[in-house]
Amino acid sequence: MLRKTLKAIEGQELKDSILTMAASNIVYLTETNFPEEVTNSPTPVLVDFWAEWCGPCKMIAPLLDELALEYDGKVKVAKVNIDEQQNLASQHGIRAVPTLLIFKGGEVAEQIVGVKSKRDLKASLDKVSS
Repeated sequence: MLRKTLKAIEGQELKDSILTMAASNIVYLTETNFPEEVTNSPTPVLVDFWAEWCGPCKMIAPLLDELALEYDGKVKVAKVNIDEQQNLASQHGIRAVPTLLIFKGGEVAEQIVGVKSKRDLKASLDKVSS
């Protein structure tokens, strides 16, 4: 019984550490760098509006890490912590998390609210990156 409990704890710790890791090419946005990284970006940008306390945000994070690597050079992946960047969230009308906004040419091309499959996210990214 004790061994089973330890494995469960180790598994949860591993899961928690995986959820907090992010691909090295993901950009963390603030009000200061948003114009440069998103509005003026020559490539489309997927912006993930998320929060630490949001379970679905943690579920989608590994998918976004994979997409950041798969679409490197074609689509930029960025994140906005809504608790730390409340003005950005408000400016973009974020009412639920996770909300993904896909920008192309500085304008919102698509909005995705909630958790979607990797296939659905890839379809959205393929539309803006072609």
